[in-house]
Amino acid sequence: QLQASGGGLVPPGGSLRLSCAASSLLMEYYKVGWFRQAPGRAREAVACISSSDSNDGNTFYADSVKGRFTISRNDGNRTADLQMNSLKSEDTAVYYCAVTFNWCGEVVRGSSKMDYWGQGTLVTVSS
Repeated sequence: QLQASGGGLVPPGGSLRLSCAASSLLMEYYKVGWFRQAPGRAREAVACISSSDSNDGNTFYADSVKGRFTISRNDGNRTADLQMNSLKSEDTAVYYCAVTFNWCGEVVRGSSKMDYWGQGTLVTVSS
């Protein structure tokens, strides 16, 4: 129901844009989160965006990506993107998108159950 794409190899300081596309899922009613998991590390939430009809805030970010990553959504296209700038080697991970009805604040804290997950897309930051 969700498909993540856009990963690849990028040098430090470079940029990538990931996209999460929903097929049969009515994404517009969900909050959308982006997560990542580096080798040997636990999965962590990096960003979340509220649903368009929500008044509980808009975008939320993990401290490690604030000012570098931007999450956005296009409900008409049923997509949610993650623009990643000023990439660092420590951003190397498999990135996943997922959706939930829960508050984005909980998503970024890692305390929210997600309802649907996309498959991962690998981001490698290396020279």
